[in-house]
Amino acid sequence: MKIFRKILLVLLIFLVVIFSILFFIGFSTYSSALKDEPLFERVEKVTSDEHFVKFDDMSEIYRNAVIAVEDHRYYDHGPVDFIAICRAIFTNIKSGELQEGGSTITQQVAKNIVFSQNQSWVRKLGEIFAAFDLEKNYTKNEIFEIYVNTAYFGDGYYGIYDASYGYYKKAPKDLTLDEASMLAGVPNAPSLYSPNVNLNLAKKRQAHVIKKMQEYGYISQNEALPFLSYSE
Repeated sequence: MKIFRKILLVLLIFLVVIFSILFFIGFSTYSSALKDEPLFERVEKVTSDEHFVKFDDMSEIYRNAVIAVEDHRYYDHGPVDFIAICRAIFTNIKSGELQEGGSTITQQVAKNIVFSQNQSWVRKLGEIFAAFDLEKNYTKNEIFEIYVNTAYFGDGYYGIYDASYGYYKKAPKDLTLDEASMLAGVPNAPSLYSPNVNLNLAKKRQAHVIKKMQEYGYISQNEALPFLSYSE
């Protein structure tokens, strides 16, 4: 029994040390990224743009499409969705490849306005601290606005304003289900899913968005059916 307790104590100490190291690395990475420009200034730079699109100026169907495919529990979890992370780890191990990332919309905002797009575990740790800072200072709707206004949609279009007018010659508030579901899927991999690059892949991605919208109750089966012929 004493040996068992000693083993548990050693494991506990080990976990505390590892957690402390990761905490220090993440906090240092985030602090270093803000050295030249504080978070609020970065947000202000985005929200003050003349083409910044407010939450109420996007079609509801577009907002629903983004939530469904990117982070369906967005309004129910905090800055980090630990359920999604565990699910992503399980899925990736099961498939033997990186299929899911588990990042929340808030974490993606952190990546877009604080960090570079280069993938690294150090950056992912920094994202967590940035995500907590964002949700401490901004509402979920405000963070959603920042996300769709900083996302890259391919073809040189940054933000939903440019993408909506660039691809469809209309304002974001006028996007239809067809247009909204197409645009919601592009930021995941703009070089692949831009409808001007590979329409077939773009439609397959759109079908995935549509299936998620149906799964989470945003649209009916009848509304989804016309889009599912491209489903893998």
